[in-house]
Amino acid sequence: MTGTPAGEGTRAVRAGLPDPVNHEPTLPGPVFAAHFHLSGDPTGPYAYGRESNPTWTHLERAVGELEAPGEPVETVAFASGMAAISAVLMSQLRSGDTVVLPSDGYQALPLVHEQLRAWGITVRTAPTGGDAQLAVLDGARLLWIETPSNPGLDVCDIRRLTGAAHAAGALVAVDNTLATPLGQRPLALGADFSVASGTKGLTGHGDVLLGHVSCRDAGKAAEVRHWRKIVGAIPGPMEAWLAHRSLATLHLRSDRQSATALALAESLRRRAEVTGLRYPGLPGDPSHPVASRQMRRFGCVVSFVLPDRDHAERFLRALTLVDDATSFGGVRSTAERRRRWGGDDVPEGFIRFSVGAEDPEDLLADVARALDAAAH
Repeated sequence: MTGTPAGEGTRAVRAGLPDPVNHEPTLPGPVFAAHFHLSGDPTGPYAYGRESNPTWTHLERAVGELEAPGEPVETVAFASGMAAISAVLMSQLRSGDTVVLPSDGYQALPLVHEQLRAWGITVRTAPTGGDAQLAVLDGARLLWIETPSNPGLDVCDIRRLTGAAHAAGALVAVDNTLATPLGQRPLALGADFSVASGTKGLTGHGDVLLGHVSCRDAGKAAEVRHWRKIVGAIPGPMEAWLAHRSLATLHLRSDRQSATALALAESLRRRAEVTGLRYPGLPGDPSHPVASRQMRRFGCVVSFVLPDRDHAERFLRALTLVDDATSFGGVRSTAERRRRWGGDDVPEGFIRFSVGAEDPEDLLADVARALDAAAH
């Protein structure tokens, strides 16, 4: 894309598109190829399907334009968010290194802890809130930040943490899944890696598994890409194409979802049975002061606690416009009782609610009706 449009919507619609060619589609279709014609020495961009694919190229350029508009950046696409997370950790850490991870992050991270420790890597943890990871940075090779945290929605000061980590000689990776590049740009705040699951809000339709890593350092990007080649954690061309197609509506989805999420949080604040309400965009939320400085949109996820397990499950059963599902960020609202998985340190009645693109009035009415039904 030539030039750097000021508007995020314009950028999202045009990101990663190739230069126009007469009689060709604006967004080329997915390229299904295990191998490519290759005579002579193996030079050029495409040789074998585990290493590169034209459909990935378009998507990676598009995501890069959203992560760091107008700046040199490299993006590597993966088969899932966990593949992207693993690629950064495994490509940057060696036996004897120390990594700092959030103690309240994505529930699959404890499984990563086990593997890292098995390889002789020291794992330290601290909560996201209050920038608590600062206290355990000494001697670390890598600091991993997740902000807002999933599912607790705590926020840490990325710029402050990255400054301290770099001063201590550590690299910094930020899991930006919940915010998306339209909500927050970790690279602009000093991070070395911006990592996200494209399965969630980035693609927003609940129909693909995908992940990506973006970084400015070409050498670090090459190390991440090399890890992808070794383990074969590559995205399918159809998934990559669907993701690129979906980016064109990211700004529309994000604006609607963020506005409705705030309205939902404000309505939940008035319910006596609701406790532990969290939404970074809600004035009065513990994370709001920091979030308002570094986030441009506050996201689609609201979390809250109902009195107990039975109450929460009655609420979920009573909803008619909300799917009981474990993902978030989609155009169809979802909600779930997170404790059912056992991996999150949350109360039995903890609800993670992902606001979709439904009419706000309909969604809020459905939630109010379900809460009333659950009380009896």
